[in-house]
This record gives sequence, C-alpha cells and structure tokens, in this order.
Amino acid sequence: MSDKELKCVMVVDESMPLGIIANSTAVMGVTIGKLFPEVVGQSITDQSGYSHQGIIEFPIPILKGNREFLRMMRTRLYEPDFEKLTVVDFFDIAQGCKTYSEYIEKMKEVPESAIDYFGLTLFGNKKQVNKLTGSLPLLR
Repeated sequence: MSDKELKCVMVVDESMPLGIIANSTAVMGVTIGKLFPEVVGQSITDQSGYSHQGIIEFPIPILKGNREFLRMMRTRLYEPDFEKLTVVDFFDIAQGCKTYSEYIEKMKEVPESAIDYFGLTLFGNKKQVNKLTGSLPLLR
C-alpha cells in the first residue's frame, strides 16, 4: 500500500484532563513507532549543524470524541471489515499501573467490556480510517 493510501489518526476522549490526553497520545505514538519504524524519518541537521532526531513522516491528526464513541468505535474495530487496520488503544487500567508487570496481571482479570478507553489510534487504509473517523472534529 502506498503512503497516499495510508492514514493514521488518534481519537481521544475530549473530557479528560490535558495531562491524561497528552500521556495517552504519547503512549499510543510510541507503540505506532515500534510497530512501524519505517514511518519515522531519518535524523536531520539544522543550519547551525545541530542534529535532531527523525520524526514521523506524516501528520497524525488528534480527533475528539467521547467515551461512548470510543467504546462504539473499539467494538467496530473488532469486526472483519476493519481487521486489517492496526489499532492501538489506551485505557484506564494501563493508566493506573505503575509497572508493565502490574498491567499484565490486571488485564488477566478484566473483561474487554469493562475497559474504559481514553484513546484509540488507527493506522492503515485511508478509506477505512476515514469511514470511522471522517466526521470527527480536531482536538484544539
């Protein structure tokens, strides 16, 4: 799939505090970078000769929704029509853990229906991503 056919968006619960929104998008962004290292550009040098690490090569809009919308969208993303999209989610259980091992243990006890989503990142076919998120406003 060409770069023109790909899209990545993040959708967050706009009612969360700014710090939680920032943390949620940062965590999801790190995961996308791990899954798709080829989308991170090379390091660059400015006119002064200082080096700057490469960043993702395309924009990632941050869109706003609410918890009900995030729950509905996450449910839709389990459908076969959207199985080729890469989904990174961030939620209450992950936010509340101090270590990754604590997160692993807590998740063993929690059904998906009890997860309170803070944000979702969708990456893949532009038409499919737009079908799910095309009407959402940007978070400003």
